[in-house]
Amino acid sequence: MRNYEFTVIFDANEDQTAKGLELVLAEFTTAQVEITKQEDMGVKNLAYPIKKQDKGHYYFFELKADPSVINGFNNTFKLMTPLLKFLFVNKDTQV
Repeated sequence: MRNYEFTVIFDANEDQTAKGLELVLAEFTTAQVEITKQEDMGVKNLAYPIKKQDKGHYYFFELKADPSVINGFNNTFKLMTPLLKFLFVNKDTQV
């Protein structure tokens, strides 16, 4: 298991944010990902429009997961409409 940071931007609409968060947490539960930290960073203005949206609701997670699971999430999350953008960062990599 490796440590990851996961940042996601949902549609700023409250219903879409709730739906997107529910989908993400369900995927994490199914894949047996351990969430060590979850932070709601609130609604912020985007630097540029994403999917015709100028605001997004940010969430930050710290996770423990297998690398193969993370690769699967990249494909799955691209298809979820409430997610505007997301990024996984491997915290175990040293520069």
